[in-house]
Amino acid sequence: MTGATSLLGAGVAERLVARGDDVVALQRGDANPSWPHVRGDIRDAGIVDKAMRNIDAVVHAAARVSVVGDWDEFESVNVGGTQNVVDAARAHGIPRLVQVSSPSVAHFGEPLMAADADPADPDRAHGHYARSKAMAEQLALDAADGSLDVVAVRPHLVWGPGDTQLVGRIVERAASGRLVLIDGGTALIDTTYLDNAADALVAALDRVHEVSGEAFVVSNGEPRTVAELLTRICHAAGVPGPTRSVPRSVASGAGAVVERTWTATRRDGEPPMTRFLAEQLSTAHWFDQGRTQEQLQWAPKVPLAEGFERLAASYSRHNV
Repeated sequence: MTGATSLLGAGVAERLVARGDDVVALQRGDANPSWPHVRGDIRDAGIVDKAMRNIDAVVHAAARVSVVGDWDEFESVNVGGTQNVVDAARAHGIPRLVQVSSPSVAHFGEPLMAADADPADPDRAHGHYARSKAMAEQLALDAADGSLDVVAVRPHLVWGPGDTQLVGRIVERAASGRLVLIDGGTALIDTTYLDNAADALVAALDRVHEVSGEAFVVSNGEPRTVAELLTRICHAAGVPGPTRSVPRSVASGAGAVVERTWTATRRDGEPPMTRFLAEQLSTAHWFDQGRTQEQLQWAPKVPLAEGFERLAASYSRHNV
């Protein structure tokens, strides 16, 4: 699999190993030493080909994930890397491919309520990440031809203990007094607890022959307001929750300025606000999980309440 050192990718790999599967990880950095691995870049077709010899299935989770950056970087990693995976799968007669995608490939700024996995649309997707992931999903699903079965899974806002992306950034901003709500944080959104997302990807791998060519959004199926989610994450980490709110128009305008500054100065790290973040934090987006659960024969085992308890326990252990 690719992307096995990410929190979600590692969770998938651990589940596969635990049930007796052999896992080969393609990684730029160090993979789990207990797994065979090939070190290299997903953009290197020769390395991808080497990593995919003598295997019978691929979970492709490697991606360039950011809200800022040059288009060429997103395209080369997310689109070019996926093309390399598809080409190697065909060359070696690999019959199963799970493409880890994103709900942003079909979120175009309008509220999504009880939505299904609408078709990915690069022309309407907002931001380099969403556009490149939409192109990658189309590329992967178009490769499904009977000899290669492909399913795209879109986990939505995955979080859990050890998460440095969503949870880590929320907690850091809250601790420094920079976490604010947009339009009062009233937008209703879905999230996915880490264990549930990993279980769903394993289920998709097992069901890919039956659902080839399809895309599925995965979430806990428990939509909550942005204000509640941010507050509960902050409380689990022992930091103050957000108390200030700004209008979406102000946040979006500030995000546009910040994006230009980040691009012009090539600053590292993630900016405090972008137009995409302003949109995501102020627009309802939650999904009907009926088709996903039926077709993948999967259901989330960890409800949000238990997830927050686990998150709090992890911070307590860290702070001892």
